Amino acid sequence: MRFRFSIRLQLLVLSLFLFTIPYLGYKYVWELEQYLRNGQEQTMIGTARAVATALHERPALFDSQSAYLQDVRPGTDLYAPPIPSPIRLDGELNDWQQVNELIGTYGSQEVIEYYQGNQGEPVSLSFQHMVGRYGQFLYAMFEVSDDTLLWREPNSLSVETGDHLLIGMETAQGTLARYVVAPYESGWVNAYKLASSTNATRAVENALSIQGRWQETANGYNIELRFPLSMTTGGLAFSIVDVDDPVSRQTQYAIGTANTKALKELGTVITPSPEIERILAGLKYADSRVWVVDKHKRVLARAGDIQSATGIEVTPQETSTIAAWEWFESEWLLPIYYQILTRPPADFIDELDDAYALVGQDLGTALNGQPDSLWRLSPDNKAIILSAAYPIFIDGNVMGAVIVEQTTNGIRTLRNRALEQLFHVILAVMLLGTLGLLLFASRISSRIRALRDNTEAVIDDNGKIVGTLPTSTQRDEIGDLSRSFSDVLSRLQQYNSYLENMASRLSHELRTPIAVVKSSLDMLSHVDDSQQQAIFVERAQSGVNRLSTILNSMSEATRLEHAIAQEDLEPFNLVKVIGGCIEGYRHTYAHRQWTFQAPESALNINGSPELVAQLFDKIISNAVDFSRDSDTIDVCVEKKDKRVVLRVSNPGLLLPQGMKTQLLQSMVSVRKENDVQNAAQSPHLGLGLYIANIIMVFHKGTLSLDDKSDKSGVVVTASFPAI
Repeated sequence: MRFRFSIRLQLLVLSLFLFTIPYLGYKYVWELEQYLRNGQEQTMIGTARAVATALHERPALFDSQSAYLQDVRPGTDLYAPPIPSPIRLDGELNDWQQVNELIGTYGSQEVIEYYQGNQGEPVSLSFQHMVGRYGQFLYAMFEVSDDTLLWREPNSLSVETGDHLLIGMETAQGTLARYVVAPYESGWVNAYKLASSTNATRAVENALSIQGRWQETANGYNIELRFPLSMTTGGLAFSIVDVDDPVSRQTQYAIGTANTKALKELGTVITPSPEIERILAGLKYADSRVWVVDKHKRVLARAGDIQSATGIEVTPQETSTIAAWEWFESEWLLPIYYQILTRPPADFIDELDDAYALVGQDLGTALNGQPDSLWRLSPDNKAIILSAAYPIFIDGNVMGAVIVEQTTNGIRTLRNRALEQLFHVILAVMLLGTLGLLLFASRISSRIRALRDNTEAVIDDNGKIVGTLPTSTQRDEIGDLSRSFSDVLSRLQQYNSYLENMASRLSHELRTPIAVVKSSLDMLSHVDDSQQQAIFVERAQSGVNRLSTILNSMSEATRLEHAIAQEDLEPFNLVKVIGGCIEGYRHTYAHRQWTFQAPESALNINGSPELVAQLFDKIISNAVDFSRDSDTIDVCVEKKDKRVVLRVSNPGLLLPQGMKTQLLQSMVSVRKENDVQNAAQSPHLGLGLYIANIIMVFHKGTLSLDDKSDKSGVVVTASFPAI
């Protein structure tokens, strides 16, 4: 059996194929991007873990006081961020603009001490302050607003006679060291070390390592200082003492970060760790930005640049060797694609560019002891940044975290390249598919047009069929339609031919009985003998009976179709029915020889025994008519697979060429007057086998005619479904 690939199925497959390609391609690229993002996330967590592993159980890398503080005191515990370049100690404060995010403001709420009963007096002094680190030096700035600047007297050894700055530090030996800066004019200054006594106000020696500039301003004065980090182990405090009365020169109050007179009240200062920065130095080549923070989320060190941390390094795309295609792609295709796609930004806003303290859910989770990751958008919504945080443990406690950051620009670039290639393929498939569908539709249209032209060509202007329609060999619906048209036109042609010959056939069939009736009636009017009149009446009656037989034959098929609609199906033994019929035929057609082959067991079918007997009568009548006296008619009933087969064969004329199936159609007859012995006595209108075929269709069976294998006659086969 041939497989028929229908036109409708072809169009459906092509349509689904065209719509499936972009969907599957997009799903593939999307899944690929998700896998790459997951891989990048896991890689970054692994990187953070590796860096944290290098910092585990190394307390020397963390400040001994600030890192272990349970709570950070804003304004008292100071953070000294790294400064990109050394501060020029000129009192102008211009260099501090690059790290001004951490400047703190101190005023009446930060009064450390009132002197000589000045409690409750208005505070007229305030200042802004921050510290920073460059190399091995700590820098400090103070922008002081003071309504009255009172300098120390040039020859006075007491620092209390003018406005002055007090500095308290914790030494490496764990003791308190106090220093004072009390100038008598604007300019370069050095500090003096105070006596160890808590209330000492006299300098005992110069502290040249603390140096800077005190510069008077319109609103007060600015102070910039520098001293080595080695002078303190982390404890640090500053306070500015205000003196306003030029006569009494009594100190009024001190405002500062903490009390410089008590070691336990000193604040802590944390600076980015040079040792940690050296550990991170090699990671600036790792296509990531790495942060190390303490448990108070203050930055201890960082390495790398987020602008260049694309995550996945993408090699430059090879250009096409075909210049025309490269031009078409760059000038036409890619501009269209990037109406939908977005290119990874070459630059974007980084809110953490100069950050000295970090926030984020991932960092909070890491400081609670669990690694985590976080996706975020840059403030300008141009870049997606992925950060992964991993805790740092010292003695089982979380003392900080490592944060690794990358953008997804590399993944987005790969995704864009994949989508560019996908769009190329989609366009190519759409163009080829459209062209294929146009060609396919053109072919269908041309075949339908040819079928129309061929059909019109075989019918003349009077509606007469004058030719045959070419038979199509195509195994599709149009081929089926062409073959159906050819079959219908052939049957119409045969029917028209039958109708055209009907007049001569009826004239031939009716001429004799009419002539017999007419001549008998004519003779009846000329004779007076009753015996002769009876003879003529009998002859006229015979002619009328023959006319009645002809008319009954013409309406038999219609009556049978109405009768079949009323029939009920029942199971019966076909062998018994056929055997009973043959016993009758032996007497009716005694001049023929009969053979009957059938199994002894019953062969049951579902149907009407009366209709099957009528079917058998038509087949036997046809076999008798096309055979001669003493010929043997063979009848066989057998079971093949799930079918019960009735076969009738007779010697005689072979079937006309090309008429095997047409003989089962209505009003098709190939009888000639001399083909059979009694052709003149029996009218034949070509309805016998047609009626037999109607009965077979009712029984869901098939009827076929064929020549015998030895070409000695014809065999008729009726196949019934067995039960």
